Amino acid sequence: MLKLTNISKAYRTSEIETLALRDVSLEIAQGEFLAIMGPSGCGKSSLLNILGLLDTPSAGEFRFYDQAIEHFSERQLTLLRRRYVGFVFQSFNLIDELTVEENVEVALIYRGVGRAERQRRVAAALERVGLPHRARHLPQQLSGGQQQRVAVARALVAEPKLILADEPTGNLDTANGEAVMDMLTEIARAGTTVVMVTHSHAHAAYAQRTLNLLDGQVVAATLMAA
Repeated sequence: MLKLTNISKAYRTSEIETLALRDVSLEIAQGEFLAIMGPSGCGKSSLLNILGLLDTPSAGEFRFYDQAIEHFSERQLTLLRRRYVGFVFQSFNLIDELTVEENVEVALIYRGVGRAERQRRVAAALERVGLPHRARHLPQQLSGGQQQRVAVARALVAEPKLILADEPTGNLDTANGEAVMDMLTEIARAGTTVVMVTHSHAHAAYAQRTLNLLDGQVVAATLMAA
């Protein structure tokens, strides 16, 4: 599904070049739950941005659903991202002025989905994360855990093949963090690929495989026991 071969990513200024990723090779299967760990500045976010088509490698090959994307235009990458990828962030990124259902619906409006189909998908997504009764509430009327569940629903509503989660439990207490991890686990079991960046060893243990990065390189990969 996703295949990176000798991927490197360099960021350049007029005075310095910083190599964020160095010769990273990785394959991720459909329906896999992969956790990415490592200290700050090790390349986790750069790798996630490449996987989500938000950035492109400086060297190497990235095949996204058997498509080599190195010569794709920004428009082509945007269309692929809309079709295949859902994002969950640490900071929720909900729009304060919109209700829960409107926040989830936004992801479909950008994709040109008709109103009746939007309503059906939004209702199904909120049901899936256990929040149908909060549909008309505003984000500030929800707990942090509920807001993150709305963010998960927003990622799910477009029915993506890939969910990228960047520290999705970083702002949550233990109970809500575990609830979000349970949801991500169920999403992967249903066939959606989940790639999660985390600093938590406990939450990484939910994944089927953990990738450890250091100084932009893969230093270890651990397959979790079933």
